[in-house]
Amino acid sequence: MPRPEDLLPHRPPFLLLDEIVDLEPGQRATGRWHLTGDEAFFGGHFPGRPTLPGVLMVESLAQLGGAAVLADGRYAGQLPLFGGLDRARFRRQVVPGEVLDLEVELGRLSARSGTGRGRASVGGATACEADLLFVIVDG
Repeated sequence: MPRPEDLLPHRPPFLLLDEIVDLEPGQRATGRWHLTGDEAFFGGHFPGRPTLPGVLMVESLAQLGGAAVLADGRYAGQLPLFGGLDRARFRRQVVPGEVLDLEVELGRLSARSGTGRGRASVGGATACEADLLFVIVDG
């Protein structure tokens, strides 16, 4: 299985995906983000009650979706960028020490744009789900 950094241009501290567990290029992917508690955002969100910001959960899903797109040879040298977000729902807090399991199923995929549906969970309990829209630009 490729490492996230083999497919994505993101690098720490903004690589929010530690491993790709399963990948069907251009179709779907599953992955994980291990939250150690050492991430800088936990210090300020929220002091005394560290919680993963919802926008970062959505970004981790988008990165996994981007990896599924970029693993498809038709998109070599391209860059998928966020184009929109619909029906985002946050259902559970995620705290330091937890592992965020990620899954993205790609929908429509064309030369210049695409859609996907993402779900982030901890121990099987949904933390976040959202519909993702992206545009594909030259890399």
